[in-house]
This record gives sequence, C-alpha cells and structure tokens, in this order.
Amino acid sequence: MTVADWARIALPVACAAVLAGCGSTVDGRPVAAEQTAVTREISAPLSTLLPEVSQFPARYPAVVLPPEAAAQAAGDLQGGAGRGAQVQPEMCRPPEQKFGADLTAIAVGTNDATRATITVELTRTRQPLGAWRTQLKQCGSVRVNRGGAATTVTTELDPPPPIDADDTLALRRTVTPDVGGAGLTQSMQTLAGQVDDVRITVTYMTFSGAKPDTAALDELFTKAVQRVKKG
Repeated sequence: MTVADWARIALPVACAAVLAGCGSTVDGRPVAAEQTAVTREISAPLSTLLPEVSQFPARYPAVVLPPEAAAQAAGDLQGGAGRGAQVQPEMCRPPEQKFGADLTAIAVGTNDATRATITVELTRTRQPLGAWRTQLKQCGSVRVNRGGAATTVTTELDPPPPIDADDTLALRRTVTPDVGGAGLTQSMQTLAGQVDDVRITVTYMTFSGAKPDTAALDELFTKAVQRVKKG
C-alpha cells in the first residue's frame, strides 16, 4: 500500500579557537567536522513540530497520519525496506524505526491529478544524519522483498540543500518491481535535515515518471526545518 493510499485512509478520521592561537597560516577552506553523536534534544512533541496541513501547497491537500498508517507509510518512504522486509545486502537495511507518541510523525499531501504525494516525516533519533549518508553511499542498489513482492531500489545522492540545520542531504530513489508494468515504478526525491535529535525528511513521490515538483518540495522542506528549529 502506498503513502497516497494511507493518506486517503486517514483523511476521514572548538577548531577555530586553536587555529587562532597558532603563528602559522593554513591554506584551504575550513570544513565543518561531521557530527558523530546526537547529544541535544528538542523537548516539544513531534506532533507540534509538523507543518500545519494548511501550510502544504494548495495542490497537495494534506492529512496527518495516525500511528499505524505512519508506520506503513514510513516503509514506503524507505523504498519498501521497512519493518518485515528482507533486504540484500543486509548492511543496507535501514535502522529500526520506532513508532508511536513522539517517536514518528507524518503528514502527507496528495495530488490526485498527477498521482503524486509530498510527505513530511519527523523522527526522534540518536543517530546523526551523517551515518545515514555513509550507508547510502554504500547502498546504491538494493534488493528488497516485502510481502512476497520483490523490487530493486536504486539511490543517488544529490548536493545537500543549503539551509540552517545541523546537517542536510538530498537523494533520488527509484523502486522498480520485478513484475513490471505501466505506472508501477516508484520515483522519489527526498530532502533531509537534522536539528538536535529530530530528523526531518520531505519526500516527493510519484508513479507517473513525471518531472518532480521541486518547487513544492523545497518550499515544504524549508517550512519544516524552520518549524523544528523554533521548537
């Protein structure tokens, strides 16, 4: 079941200081060290940090998913590699995700005319975004079997979005079923960021193969990150 299906179901219901003290000049541009551990928390509940459904672009009327639907949708956003799925190589399995109150919050906007969705997902995590980036670099092509349906998931990293967050990344993903057919290949474009222990992912998903709505994706990602930063 796709994210759009679940949306329809839910609708009814210190380095600089050291260099400054040195007597020598170091050539090159400064590069921020990649975060290795998450130590700070945002106290506000995730449900209050999601963008309001009214903040979604008008062409994507949105709903907030209840916990069980959110769990199913999260699996779709991982290319089907969520709970209960078999993933090869095994090292490419996503970290176990927890669901329930203040663990995962998802809102989905659906454009029925284009068969596209745009989804905001907030999760609590002690894992820095850089760990996910490292995994993605090693997992460009992954085989997933979920509920007897086998697919190939291909992922490519794009330049990270420039926004004020602890870390950001961008990716494009295609989910191709072994049993193909028109309208069955799933394409996703995702922007992700992390602020303290809250990870923000905004994903545009379509089955039509049409060019992604990057304007809507950028707009909603910016709103989502800003809302989390305000706490």
